[in-house]
Amino acid sequence: MVQDRRFHLGWFLSFNTPYWNDVYSGNNGAEWMDGSFHIDMLQSLERAGFDLMMLEDSTKVPNTYQGSTKWDLAYGNFAPKHDPIPLLGILAAATKHIGVVGTMSTSFYPPYILARLMSTLDHLTHGRVGWNMVTSSGDLAAKNYGMDKLIEHDLRYEMADEYVRLVRELWHSWEPDALLMDRETGQYVDPDKVHTIDFEGRWFKSRGPLTTLPSPQGMPVFGQAGGSNAGRDFAAKYSEFILCASQGVEAMKEYRDDIRARMKFFGRDPDTCKVLFITEPIIGRTAEEAQVKKKVRYTLDEYQLHCSLSWLSAHTEIDFSTLDLDAPLPELSTNAHQTSLKSLYHMGDTVREIAETWWHHYINEDFVGTPEQVADAMEAAMDEIGGDGFLIETTVLTRSYIADITDALVPELQRRGLTRTSYTHELFRDNLMEF
Repeated sequence: MVQDRRFHLGWFLSFNTPYWNDVYSGNNGAEWMDGSFHIDMLQSLERAGFDLMMLEDSTKVPNTYQGSTKWDLAYGNFAPKHDPIPLLGILAAATKHIGVVGTMSTSFYPPYILARLMSTLDHLTHGRVGWNMVTSSGDLAAKNYGMDKLIEHDLRYEMADEYVRLVRELWHSWEPDALLMDRETGQYVDPDKVHTIDFEGRWFKSRGPLTTLPSPQGMPVFGQAGGSNAGRDFAAKYSEFILCASQGVEAMKEYRDDIRARMKFFGRDPDTCKVLFITEPIIGRTAEEAQVKKKVRYTLDEYQLHCSLSWLSAHTEIDFSTLDLDAPLPELSTNAHQTSLKSLYHMGDTVREIAETWWHHYINEDFVGTPEQVADAMEAAMDEIGGDGFLIETTVLTRSYIADITDALVPELQRRGLTRTSYTHELFRDNLMEF
């Protein structure tokens, strides 16, 4: 039996402005708000056989860096950013096969609202929706929802565990065959197959049932980005795909092996969750051209340095403007992105070097080159790691960069039999679990 060596591809981005101040950015800065850029992009990804587009979200306008919103708003880092959930239905209407994943927080969405909204979207997308499960990070977002500060990190995951158990019960409050639509009796729904759940936990409770019909997938596809120990456990219990920010084949393999071991501990088949490694390939017609592109992206001017420091401040809720740029990063702690903070200590010897690395920290040197060279490196990485695929992300999001991936790199991967050339199934989950 011939082994299926294919791996999955996804793209990770926000519903905010793509790269707008560049010779290749067109009119992106003025037109992204109506979703047209994202529609064009998703159609390109579908033509290339991507499994999914995932839209992250955050609901804060950071003021941590220099105690001001200046850098975030002036250069469009965390804001402006629109709600990605309404966009999912529009994206699905413009495509036929690819999965669309939205981010919703267990810290801020009432469970019933999320369950009902996701069920509705699964109907609207004909079974192609996914939920990126996040617990949120940072007190600034919490204050937008009437909270003084966010709940402690590990407790957020304990609450999220109960939250997921609740919404899963809500999604199962209708039996799959509850819809009768019997024209002879005039009965539309069998009331005996719709049930209250009467869920009462430590933090959440709900009577149920949902008002929505059972959706095509039954539940959305579950995604998560577990980095901390608590996050890895949560991902191993529930996720069907995981975003992994580890860089380097050794770290990627360690993460995937760890997740699969945790899944076995929780009684799950490790093959029912795909670990997708975030990366930013740089493609050129020649190796030299690719290296030039990489150098341009890595070279920060003064305002880009401030933007990077502002990003670091927003993620960690630590004001990096108070730190000596040419000294090592001191020992710090946070209730925000703990995994992000921990990763910084491996990005450079000084705060300045860390900021420069962070600006494009998903660029892997092995994935810089011609389509053939990058395909070689991706193939070798997957062979060493064992699977399951890659999630593309870039801060230089232009149509030309998208074309580098979909029209240059992916055809080379397809020629080698490494990525899909068509979609076998109608439902997102079935395609994701195909190999």
